[in-house]
Amino acid sequence: MGIFRRGTGGPGRVTVQQAAVRTGHAGSGGDAVLLDVREPYEWQAGHAPRAVYLSLSALAAGAELPSEAQSPPLIVICRSGNRSRQAAQLLVARGAQAVDVVGGMRDWAEAGLPVVDARGEYGTIA
Repeated sequence: MGIFRRGTGGPGRVTVQQAAVRTGHAGSGGDAVLLDVREPYEWQAGHAPRAVYLSLSALAAGAELPSEAQSPPLIVICRSGNRSRQAAQLLVARGAQAVDVVGGMRDWAEAGLPVVDARGEYGTIA
């Protein structure tokens, strides 16, 4: 949809509320995949349910996207929005539809959106 149109400034950016709607975390449906690009310890401490994980360092080294993230539009998230911006730029350069989340997982948690740890229990943002 509109948020995935690429402007001259690179990939688009979305708020956590827009990301939650597009990924189905704010009700039913959702047509995009939430891709978390933080480090492993951050992912294990707390991430959005159903998010797909691939660290920015692995992505920058040329790693393939996980199968769950290969075809749908991607909404890329990190802790605050800096790494996700870089990841979205890499993905767009590879031909993917990707945007990043302004404010990242910190804003996600502050908005009251769900966060789970590696065991599926209540998580925290590291």
